[in-house]
Amino acid sequence: MAFDTIIKGGKVVDGSGLPMRSADVGIKAGRITDVGHLTGAKQTIDADGLMVIPGIIDAHTHYDPQLSFEPFATSSCFHGVTSVVGGNCGYSIAPCAKRDRDWVTALFAKVEGMSPEVLKSGLPWDWESFPSFLDALDRRLGINAACYVGHSALRRFAMGEAASQRHATVDELETMKKLVREAMAAGAAGFSSSLGPTHVDQFDKPVPSRHAAFEEVAALAQAAGAGGAGSIAILPETAVRGLEQIDRDRLIELGKRSGLPIIIQGMGCRVGKEADWEDQKRYFAQARDQGAAIFSMCRSQPFMRPFTWKRGTSVFDGVFHWRDLSACAVEERLRRMKDPSLRRELRHALDHPNTDGAKGSTLPPPPLANLFVDRSQRDPAAVGKSIAALAQERSQHAADVICDLAVADGLETQFLWNSENEAWRTANAASQSSRHMIIGTGDGGAHADRDDGSEWSTYYIRSWLLDRELLPIEEGIRRITHLPAVLLGIQDRGLIARGYAADVVLLDPARLKLGTKQLVKDLPGGGERWQVRPHGVARVMVNGETIVQNGELTGTRAGRVLRVGNAAA
Repeated sequence: MAFDTIIKGGKVVDGSGLPMRSADVGIKAGRITDVGHLTGAKQTIDADGLMVIPGIIDAHTHYDPQLSFEPFATSSCFHGVTSVVGGNCGYSIAPCAKRDRDWVTALFAKVEGMSPEVLKSGLPWDWESFPSFLDALDRRLGINAACYVGHSALRRFAMGEAASQRHATVDELETMKKLVREAMAAGAAGFSSSLGPTHVDQFDKPVPSRHAAFEEVAALAQAAGAGGAGSIAILPETAVRGLEQIDRDRLIELGKRSGLPIIIQGMGCRVGKEADWEDQKRYFAQARDQGAAIFSMCRSQPFMRPFTWKRGTSVFDGVFHWRDLSACAVEERLRRMKDPSLRRELRHALDHPNTDGAKGSTLPPPPLANLFVDRSQRDPAAVGKSIAALAQERSQHAADVICDLAVADGLETQFLWNSENEAWRTANAASQSSRHMIIGTGDGGAHADRDDGSEWSTYYIRSWLLDRELLPIEEGIRRITHLPAVLLGIQDRGLIARGYAADVVLLDPARLKLGTKQLVKDLPGGGERWQVRPHGVARVMVNGETIVQNGELTGTRAGRVLRVGNAAA
């Protein structure tokens, strides 16, 4: 037989941006060998009526802890993602000394929005160094994965508890640079860091990377660049509120010193801030002229974050009295929300969220016009209305509206932060027009308590490409397959072409849509998370093997560690 598998009769969108065509795809030994009208295979997959695209590459995830005990990166694999990049925002699960395992577990529980018991039950800890982590991961993957070496992990490994207290010494910085070079030699995707005030540890204090001097960040980025491949992923200090000149200059310096693409978050056209967007586009051009390639992740799907106060939520992490509610036992939470004297504090906190990163997270609360009542037993008339509208209708402060609804339902009122409206759609379309904006920011593996951002790819294809036709389908698919592969330095992925790895997705464009977001209990120890399954993703193949068929895992583990650094040479 000429082929192990032929995908027969589909419409091939090959990831290059070229026009789609009707063709067969031939696969042998995990690689695409031919695209044309083919015969002679051990297995033939009927793709009539289906679109055949390269596996989607998700550039910004936090799956590295989860992948060590759950090899398929659910839920991303259900949405056609065949390769994920973890270790973002300075958080990586390696290097990690044995003495720090409990600390790292607690940190990731905070970041992932999971119970610490989930990670304590799931993490096998059969590694210590970054190279040994990649080797351990390579033995268990169902999906492909690359991983940045994270700044906070490096600091903790080199400095112990002092990582969360001070600048590094010369010797400590030399140790971290050596660890970065070691990680790149093993195939790390690059170096990641965060100076962002929204990133706090399990004690609501700044994560270790936020205690670093800029020269430390630059030296580590330069060490990563010596690996000859990959990228630098960083959240600058001022990205959330608007990138200030000092960070603009520093990002250009990182690009020039590392020689690698710099990938940040927080830029793009925001609703009502078109002037800012014009300024940002000028900055991208200035950086390019100075020899630095700056990119920003673009969240192309709206926030759709349901929560109840019985379960608690992290969407109010930057509103301290509300944040503290989630830390209480349920009975205490209910008592506080009933207490008239504490209501005054809740009103004040909602009106004055934290803006000082030294005190804790500066994550802004959901805009009240975008925070809706999704389910209520005692007050069904409120369902579908925003908190802002209800506050006006009832002549109450928004804090009282939230508390009254929650208390009446025994804290089981379900609220929904939904950011989608016409202004959001217009602004997001403008952001996507820039070559410097990278589609994604699903944060897969993180925020299990409030989100399932892994649905971004299904939303993007359905809403932006098929329904709104923002871009030709061929260009849209290129932007989530071949473009991130080139940007991130991932070899042999992102195209349906001879010699490329056979990461392939079969979609039914007539049926493709998102299902309903649900709370599922499928993590170790009965841990729960939000999940959205798609309709219309017929098959997901990794290295020539089917890992998802008709929405269900097959159990086949065909994934590989994608070694981006020196090891890829």
